[in-house]
Amino acid sequence: MTKIALITGATSGIGKATAIKLAENGYNLIVCGRRAEKLEELRNILSKTVKIHSLIFDVRNRSAVELEINSLPNEWKNIDVLVNSAGNAHGLSSIQNGEIDDWDAMIDGNVKGLLYVSRAIIPQMVERKKGHIINLSSIAGKQTYANGAVYCASKKAVEAISEGMRLDLTEHGIKITNIAPGAVATEFSEVRFKGDKEKAQKVYEGYDPLLAEDIADFISYAVNAPDRVTIADVTIYSKSQSAPTTIYKK
Repeated sequence: MTKIALITGATSGIGKATAIKLAENGYNLIVCGRRAEKLEELRNILSKTVKIHSLIFDVRNRSAVELEINSLPNEWKNIDVLVNSAGNAHGLSSIQNGEIDDWDAMIDGNVKGLLYVSRAIIPQMVERKKGHIINLSSIAGKQTYANGAVYCASKKAVEAISEGMRLDLTEHGIKITNIAPGAVATEFSEVRFKGDKEKAQKVYEGYDPLLAEDIADFISYAVNAPDRVTIADVTIYSKSQSAPTTIYKK
């Protein structure tokens, strides 16, 4: 039977790359995001090879998450793989100068949103005694850096949630994989710098950053590994990066 993967944040970056990769692996897909037109573009591309169903919601909106996931037709309800890719960084400033709206956006999206989606899906995985949850953390969850306290805190929370999920769910046959990427060339920096494309571009100049496809490749490996294997936690850097704030540029 063909497996089903639900991917949040599928309109761009790692989420989109993962959808494309898992479609290549033959997974039927539930792609989720806020931008209907982007989901439709993805649907048009991938529906030629696999079945695809789209859900439009913001993970920060608890009622929308519950409504959309509960509305899935019966043939889509047994989700085998959940990829919690949706997340965001807003602003880069010292704690004393931080914008509270930015803090709310990061905590609500990176932490609460991940929990809302997971809570809506985990019960059927427990009932079926099978499933795999992929949580996208960050190297910011491994080491805090200046001017990023709240973003780092939100990703440390993802790390803790992944650990807690593994403790609670392993006995039910559910695998948990936490992935902490380093610098990945996506819309991430453009969102962090609030649309300043020039400033965002400078983050990736002078070296070869990771691509979204690199993380998608690893996710593909993790979910297709033998049933006896769980990749519990992994950090992925580009060749030029050795720590969250240490990148060797040409």
